[in-house]
Amino acid sequence: MSDHGHGHGHGHAVSQDADRRYLSAALALIVAFMAVEVVIGFVAGSLALITDAGHMLTDAFAIFFALVAMRIAARPPRGGFTYGLKRAEIISAQLNGITLLLLAAFFVYEGVRRLIFPPEVEGLFVVFTGLAGIVINLIATWLLRRADRSRLNVEGAYQHILNDLFAFIATTIAGLVVYYTGWARADAVAALVVALLMVKAGWGLVRDAGRVFMEAAPVGLNPAETGRRLAGIPDVVEVHDLHIWEVTSGYAALSAHILVKPGADCHAARLAAEKLVREAYGIEHTTLQVDHALPDVLTIGDGHCADPHGPVHRRDE
Repeated sequence: MSDHGHGHGHGHAVSQDADRRYLSAALALIVAFMAVEVVIGFVAGSLALITDAGHMLTDAFAIFFALVAMRIAARPPRGGFTYGLKRAEIISAQLNGITLLLLAAFFVYEGVRRLIFPPEVEGLFVVFTGLAGIVINLIATWLLRRADRSRLNVEGAYQHILNDLFAFIATTIAGLVVYYTGWARADAVAALVVALLMVKAGWGLVRDAGRVFMEAAPVGLNPAETGRRLAGIPDVVEVHDLHIWEVTSGYAALSAHILVKPGADCHAARLAAEKLVREAYGIEHTTLQVDHALPDVLTIGDGHCADPHGPVHRRDE
């Protein structure tokens, strides 16, 4: 007997409309200030300011891609896309991470070059622009903190803005050093500090998005433990073909083949399994095949599963 159960959880703590408003407001602020900063950066001859402007350009792209991805991901499933286009958000996060890493590489190169051959830097321009940037980025950071950061693409945009805030703090300090001491290399040092922060944030986004693409289990969830707990449900004798993955950030799914004792209630076992993974792990989208285990068929490959995957979990383990 086979019994298939499906649960679905697609809600978010903050509505998508609200998220779009927060991201759109942050985008408008970033684009307006970025245009001003590029001009001042060239006038002042400051790499730190131009670095910040470049980072703000990636901020703008990050927010823009997040907004586009949210619209695409909201489209209902159709045709061959049975999950819809929810992973558009993960593609956005991956792009954000990659752009951070590429920009960091460029700014490291340029920062080292300017350490060796320091240019003239107008410290006062840098200080005032840096202070204005801190204010703008504090507002943008506050806006994105109000959005649903459990979504990886929103978190990606947030990381861009947060790193830009750190960049402006570093830039302001560098401007003060240049203005009061005349040490122009402080500008390059600030750019290198920002680049290191970009590497940290960029790598985190690429890694997390990569886990989703590779259909790894959500971070912090141990599939072996889940299998053992499912196998401990009354009347269950074996659990195999257990798969746990994320369709997109915050949307975990689970499938498994469960064998119960001959004569046991398959429907009751499925309900118990669904309740366990929902309450213990927050997984609401499940696909469970529940069959009776024949007395002489308690090992994988003997008739009930032609192509098994992963370890087998039994009550005695």
